[in-house]
Amino acid sequence: MNKDQIEGNWTQFKGTVKEQWGKLTDDDLDIIAGKRDQLLGRIQERHGLAKEEAEKQLTAFQERNPTGFFERY
Repeated sequence: MNKDQIEGNWTQFKGTVKEQWGKLTDDDLDIIAGKRDQLLGRIQERHGLAKEEAEKQLTAFQERNPTGFFERY
């Protein structure tokens, strides 16, 4: 999946992300736009988590939702 596909499909997937991390705003999700590193930083910031805990939660989320949206690019 290329960058454009990831960002295009992000709109469909961001509701699932918001269910998991409810403190993320719609503006946060628009900025993140499928970028894993951006999501990780916003999870840390909004939920007051250490990087290691945010990474643990995000990895577990990816395992439950194997969509490929969070490829690193």
